[in-house]
Amino acid sequence: MDIGRIGIWNGLLSKGDPIAQKATGELEELGYGAVWLGGNSSVTGAAALVAATSRITVANGILNIWEHTAEDVAAEASDLDEAHPGRYLLGLGASHAPAVKNYRKPYSTMVAYLDTLDAAPRPVPAARRVLAALGPKMLKLAGTRAAGAHPYLVTPQHTAEAREALGPGPLLAPEVKVVLSEDAERARAIGRQVLAMYLKLPNYTNNWLRLGFTEEDFRAGGSDRLVDATVIWGSPETVRGRIAEYHEAGADHVAVQLLDGNPDSLPRAGWRELAGVLELKG
Repeated sequence: MDIGRIGIWNGLLSKGDPIAQKATGELEELGYGAVWLGGNSSVTGAAALVAATSRITVANGILNIWEHTAEDVAAEASDLDEAHPGRYLLGLGASHAPAVKNYRKPYSTMVAYLDTLDAAPRPVPAARRVLAALGPKMLKLAGTRAAGAHPYLVTPQHTAEAREALGPGPLLAPEVKVVLSEDAERARAIGRQVLAMYLKLPNYTNNWLRLGFTEEDFRAGGSDRLVDATVIWGSPETVRGRIAEYHEAGADHVAVQLLDGNPDSLPRAGWRELAGVLELKG
């Protein structure tokens, strides 16, 4: 599946409503290779966007395995792939203990989920699914039981380590946050607005600790060091260069989450500006 080098990650697109459909059509025209439906998205939301477009890949980033049975997902994903071959990528994630009732062993639960997808009457092939993976075990699973990994909220250092864990073949498509601003105070404020919820989730804080950050970096909304490492901001040249660092570290595709301080509306003007910054049609 060719998803290009750059895609867009956004939670509001998960609705699959007419507004999301029109926006996805514009992303396709701008030259983005994929849209990633952020949050706890569904196959149904993805299907609406696939049907409304002609080329762009639509991926879940991610579908929460605690909220959708593997049997239902296998049937829905197969229906979508039969109607629009090669246009849909199933992204699966185990979410977080504070967000899920009766949370239990995420790794073994994911393995069982993949087993059920494989055993379904119409299986979801490994080549049509990716896993949200941060740690070594889940990354290895992503390389052996899926097309690859879709890590969220990571640095180029993590991307390099993920590539080493996956090996040269599997897809590596990290999500990366971007603020199109050269104003440090504004950019960091927008970054902290988004990082706030993740600072409460051990999956992310533990991953940052593995990458060399300390507990001090998690205080007061996140240190400048943490914000600057996880949120790209600056001049067009800086943004291009920082995104390129992920590709140089081993990413095949970067899923950009564009932040503009307005989480309740789609940043469509920003997506147009970003397409020009990254010279998608250049």
